[in-house]
Amino acid sequence: AAVPEELPLPSEEPQPEDHKPEQPQTEHPQTEADLGQVALGELRVSSVTPKSVQLQWSIPKGSFDSFTLQYRDAQGQPQALAVDGGSRSVTVPGLSPSRRYRFHLYGLRGRKRIDRVSIDVVTEDLPPPSMDTPTESPSAEDHQTAHPQAKAPSSEAPLVQAVLGELRVSGVTPKSVQLQWSVPEGSFDSFMLQYWDAQGQPQALPIDGGSSSVTVPGLSPSHRYRFHLYGLQGRKKIDRVSTDIVTADGEGQRDPQRKDLPVESPSTGAPLARAVLGELRVSSVTPSSVQLQWSVPRGSFDSFMLQYRDAQGQPQALPIDGRSHSVMVP
Repeated sequence: AAVPEELPLPSEEPQPEDHKPEQPQTEHPQTEADLGQVALGELRVSSVTPKSVQLQWSIPKGSFDSFTLQYRDAQGQPQALAVDGGSRSVTVPGLSPSRRYRFHLYGLRGRKRIDRVSIDVVTEDLPPPSMDTPTESPSAEDHQTAHPQAKAPSSEAPLVQAVLGELRVSGVTPKSVQLQWSVPEGSFDSFMLQYWDAQGQPQALPIDGGSSSVTVPGLSPSHRYRFHLYGLQGRKKIDRVSTDIVTADGEGQRDPQRKDLPVESPSTGAPLARAVLGELRVSSVTPSSVQLQWSVPRGSFDSFMLQYRDAQGQPQALPIDGRSHSVMVP
């Protein structure tokens, strides 16, 4: 998501000596006159790991079209996450261990900020090597989705067994992957997605039990990843599904298997400069629309075509003028 121009500065910078999680302090400023009609509830922490935080909130009065979560990363760079207006929780991945972060959640109507709540959170220390993290590095020969037999919690009378459906890929870019799954039987309290990053370090993303998809950011282009999704009841792992994914090539990066021939101009026969599309980004989201934007870092295009499938699975296409760099999908 594009970072808004106005980002509140944290009142205090993260300090290296902050190694112990502290009791989060929330603030709820009165920001708009129409707070009387709509208001954000308290911003709370539902889970914390060394590299992620899950936040949740309520809407005691009124409703919002969308939310934006803003914070500064460990390098002091502003970050923003666009959140659908129907959501009441968000997981923030890619954080640093033992670090203080200040998160600001804005409630929006259209593009206007109506209310804001904030919270300070300190991420946990890195676990010792003996803690439960992925125990095997992804191997190139493992290409099939793994679905081990789920184990019922140890008790004299086994509980109704929850089962995870197949883990599927719904979107891939050079630096992110979107995964989705189903729960055909039973239910889980939460999920945990585990994988190894490009540096071989284990990563884990906690996911709310009501979710059925997750986007994994911060990946490397043209890299193979193995993702393990665990279904949890309490803190016990009940079932697991896995999948291997290779991220897309980076901008302008050629596939060594492709034999691209130089494109020739019809009029002169001289090779044309190869046009390149920049990253496709989300600039705003509402329950019924998405605004996308992109750049053209090299060359130019005569026109663009945006394709997608609607909620009924029907293919849709939007023709776009070649001078445009954004489009609203209603």
